[in-house]
Amino acid sequence: MHRWLALSNNTLFVYYLLSNLIYLILLVTAIFRNTWHRHRLASLRLERVKISPFTPPITLIVPAHNEEMFIIDNVRALLALDYPSLELVVVNDGSRDNTLAELRRSFQLRTARLLYIQEIPSAPVREIYTSATDPRLIVIDKDSAGSKADAVNAGLNAATSPYVCIVDADSILEKDSLLRIMASVFSDPQRVVAAGGIVRVLNGCQVSGGELRHVKLPRGSLEVMQVIEYLRAFLIGREAWAHFNALPIISGAFGIFGTDLVRQVKGYRTRAVGEDFDLVMRLHRHLHDQGKDYHISFVPDPTCWTEVPADLRSLARQRARWQKGLLDTLWPNRDMLFRPRYGRIGCLILPYMWLFEFFAPVVELIGYSTIILALVLGLLGRQFFILFLIFGYAFATLISIGSVLLEEMTYRRYTDWREVARLLLYCLFEHFPYRQMTLIWRLQGIWQYLRGDLRWREMKRTGISAGPMPNV
Repeated sequence: MHRWLALSNNTLFVYYLLSNLIYLILLVTAIFRNTWHRHRLASLRLERVKISPFTPPITLIVPAHNEEMFIIDNVRALLALDYPSLELVVVNDGSRDNTLAELRRSFQLRTARLLYIQEIPSAPVREIYTSATDPRLIVIDKDSAGSKADAVNAGLNAATSPYVCIVDADSILEKDSLLRIMASVFSDPQRVVAAGGIVRVLNGCQVSGGELRHVKLPRGSLEVMQVIEYLRAFLIGREAWAHFNALPIISGAFGIFGTDLVRQVKGYRTRAVGEDFDLVMRLHRHLHDQGKDYHISFVPDPTCWTEVPADLRSLARQRARWQKGLLDTLWPNRDMLFRPRYGRIGCLILPYMWLFEFFAPVVELIGYSTIILALVLGLLGRQFFILFLIFGYAFATLISIGSVLLEEMTYRRYTDWREVARLLLYCLFEHFPYRQMTLIWRLQGIWQYLRGDLRWREMKRTGISAGPMPNV
């Protein structure tokens, strides 16, 4: 018993040391990349991208299921994006509310006689409409298969542009987001096959007519914690992994892909729980199998704003689903592990995702249990125990503080010093008790997946993008 506890605690110490060292490397890499990107922004001339005859058309695909509250404002905002050649495909995925009726009324939809080839399987399409007021708008009405992936696949079949951009119906893109994200493609069009932009928290912001008017922090503590999480995940994690050409995921809320490439892998896996992670991993596999020299990039300044859960139940469901989606992608791709054929994906990112993402809540739970048991049995000195907890807490908090400071040094979305101070203050509470809450939810996700529960479980939404928000 004593030997087992000693081995467990030593393993836990090495695990946390490696985890913190990796995050430190990612943080340093992200600081370097953001500094480079800031200099690049100073020389970037978006107007040249806009007027260039080589700027390729983009098809925006918006899956919509029961989105009547804000679908009209958001479609109008997407059609008003600053991009020279744009096609918008809205997929009404079996909505039970008035989503389709609102679209028909506001955009004068009429039945279209378009050639629709179901190259990628999806649930049956009932009808295809075009707008009498804006010919760039296409609306697909289809049966629901119970997944966002199936709706996007129907949109992929209708897309006519060389690039597709997947956007959630309840998200808001900044006016120049497409120009900025496409600038990364122009930098190396032969190698860059996909790119992701940063996703930020919309809660608390002032919105009118589907457009962001003023950036503000949310009122609720739960939402502020998620602001910090998103900054750390995107500005540190994805920025750094993209630098190593090992980006494992492009957010399903905002990502751009080569249309032909996505069709080659047969679109999204319909039953995938985490369809965004699953697609990017299948793209990595396909491109390595083809022996292609490619890059999947991340661009931190084209911004998508999205609503995050504001109540514990919805947040718990989301985090459990994310953990299910993680395992649902890692397990089918387990044959890529440690295979030189798959380069950094097989030898670096997949081992990291297994060890420090999927197993993290399990290791953490075991670690809490064994270290407390060792303390009770007198096998661990109280001073060492306290120092260990302080070290783990301080280092993790430092990473969160680093992400907030990185945001303020580069993009300064939160301009009020009181909001920045509030963000920094909440960094002190993110790793206790918020981290322990997410630990429980992630363990629930693992248990649900292992017993075959792959349900999506809808979250409570407030319809933030439907209208203006009051001052905070």
